[in-house]
Amino acid sequence: MTEDKKHIAILGSTGSIGTQALEVIASHSDYFEVEVLTAQNNADLLIAQAKKFKPNAVVIVNEDLYEKVKAELVPLDIKVFAGENALASIVEMSTIDLVLTALVGFAGLKPTIKAIESGKNIALANKETLVVAGELITKLAREKGVNIFPIDSEHSAIFQCLVGEFHNPIEKIILTASGGPFRGKKKADLIEITKVQALKHPNWTMGAKVTIDSATLMNKGLEVIEAKWLFGLKADQIEVVVHPQSIIHSLVQFRDGSIKAQLGLPDMRLPIQFALTYPERLLSDFPRFDFAKYSTLTFEKPDTETFRNLALSFEAMGKAGNMPCVLNAANEVAVTEFLKDNLGFFEMTRVIEQCMAKTSYIKSPTLEDYLATDSETRARAMEMI
Repeated sequence: MTEDKKHIAILGSTGSIGTQALEVIASHSDYFEVEVLTAQNNADLLIAQAKKFKPNAVVIVNEDLYEKVKAELVPLDIKVFAGENALASIVEMSTIDLVLTALVGFAGLKPTIKAIESGKNIALANKETLVVAGELITKLAREKGVNIFPIDSEHSAIFQCLVGEFHNPIEKIILTASGGPFRGKKKADLIEITKVQALKHPNWTMGAKVTIDSATLMNKGLEVIEAKWLFGLKADQIEVVVHPQSIIHSLVQFRDGSIKAQLGLPDMRLPIQFALTYPERLLSDFPRFDFAKYSTLTFEKPDTETFRNLALSFEAMGKAGNMPCVLNAANEVAVTEFLKDNLGFFEMTRVIEQCMAKTSYIKSPTLEDYLATDSETRARAMEMI
């Protein structure tokens, strides 16, 4: 593979997924070449990554940091760009084979669209892209003949279960959820919950936004909507089950009643590597699962009365149109304000629910409608807060 390496662009290289993707790439340097790295604000880490991996180009989205990054990297013959427009256009580079979208939130939408329009295959860790504009994205990918390889552990698990089964109809998929740090708690127990408590996930190490979403079960709700588009499913074909050990990452049930599951220790490098190397499986030194150490794997129904965000996600998916976009925008604002201590744990759900009730509904939105809905919802959410 040394003569013909796969050239990767990582959008969001300084975040949790981006840094782990670079670990995977570093361990298979004969297979991969880093072509582009991007970051929002973390200039120091972006510079360090660029010095190590020597990409063709980098983008620092925060334009105030451009001169700092440029001074460090231009002497190394690394091109430096800044701003959101640069982030969206960098993916069009002809030397890129695959774009890994590891941006957090709505920010991933425009660059992903640009990458698909340029005919690039996508390794998708930005679930919000499909939540907000799933119909638009999947239609565009079909038109351009572009593959979308999921990186979320649950969607990767479904994808892996479907390899060799793509011709067989799915009866349903079962997405597993750890239950987050507050599994088993009732509303009265959680009124005074702080961000420090909510950021302590029992099984996974993730960025702050995803960790809070996991605590409220919104992360699972977003994954449900993403799964609908990734695998062409209806709402009644998607089920969520709480599996506290996070060993079974998700399951597929076929029409004959047979169920396939994908298992492994909680380690995001595995689904990242699978997305980057599909259809091959490369050797890894990741820790191996030992059945003897897990004598019990348990499953339970999610508590959608206490954790309303999961129910709201199913509601938004059922209504379709721009409603998942409303759900996502309201949630992004609510989580940001919770992390700033401006909003309580359950107030996040209140903001989301009220935004869904009050924002203009559009049945068949265009990209411009999605952008307008996002802006309108964010403004309304901030008014509530």
